[in-house]
Amino acid sequence: MITVHHLENSRSQRVLWLLEELAIAYKVERYARDPKTQLAPDALKRVHPLGKAPVITDGRRTVAETGLIIDYIVREHGDGQLAPAPDSEDHLRYQYWLHYAEGSLMPPLLLQLVFDTVEKKTPLPARPIARAICGQVKKQFIRPQRLLHFDYLENELRSHEWFVGERFSAADIMLSFPIEAAMARGGTGERCPKLREFVERIHARPAYQRALERGGPYAFAHS
Repeated sequence: MITVHHLENSRSQRVLWLLEELAIAYKVERYARDPKTQLAPDALKRVHPLGKAPVITDGRRTVAETGLIIDYIVREHGDGQLAPAPDSEDHLRYQYWLHYAEGSLMPPLLLQLVFDTVEKKTPLPARPIARAICGQVKKQFIRPQRLLHFDYLENELRSHEWFVGERFSAADIMLSFPIEAAMARGGTGERCPKLREFVERIHARPAYQRALERGGPYAFAHS
């Protein structure tokens, strides 16, 4: 049986959702974030040296990285569900979105979070300097990159309901976390109505709701 080593309010919620969509039996080992640092606890390092979620164990196999985990589960346990046929043109598009979600879309969102945190947590005497530097980085790089990516995603959904076409796939699950996170933090929803509708659709799925019950706290479910 697959065991999901799941960190609250994290990327690993997608893995629970995938397993619910596929109706695969699984166990959840839940981990809480450190209340001060908001990082994963050291206990996760007993599962994988990096100590980050998600990680799954499947028999003797330990699999890390969300994109690989989703690809692995679909290939090994999906019975042809939630992915286009390997010899189809849509499969290439499907693989593209699996890699794009973390490889291209997440970095500017993560940088936004890092620079917002630096502004807030810099000691008071140095805060004006920190704000000036962070403001310039966000203005000149982070915000343009966010707009570039979210305009791209919005345009992709103008011609079809899901990212690989008219059928829901695991690529939609993979893309959910960065899209949810951006919507929840503001500045994207009004500009991107198709993405807002996408989030509403995924939140309404019964499997998504079941995954929330299994996974515990997940702030982005209410974006």
